[in-house]
Amino acid sequence: MAIQSTIADPQTHAVNLRIRTEIRALIDQAAKAQGKTRSEFMIDAARRAAEESLLDQTLVRVDQQTYDHFLEVLDQPPSGEGFERLMAAPKPW
Repeated sequence: MAIQSTIADPQTHAVNLRIRTEIRALIDQAAKAQGKTRSEFMIDAARRAAEESLLDQTLVRVDQQTYDHFLEVLDQPPSGEGFERLMAAPKPW
């Protein structure tokens, strides 16, 4: 719910950062390469980093039977049509 109310809220807030000149130049170069402003680029990068950070902290709890099945599946060698197609694909190197 908090995300929906944030999206509906058109208000923006300033965030001030002090960075070295060479880092600012690097950010400007990357933003230009993506056709974005410095602010757009930094907001997108910060949002992605925040989402990844929160997702990395996600804990999944399962019962012992489910966990054992999970480990069993991981221990099986890869196979199937998708795997065969992947292995048959030309290597870019």
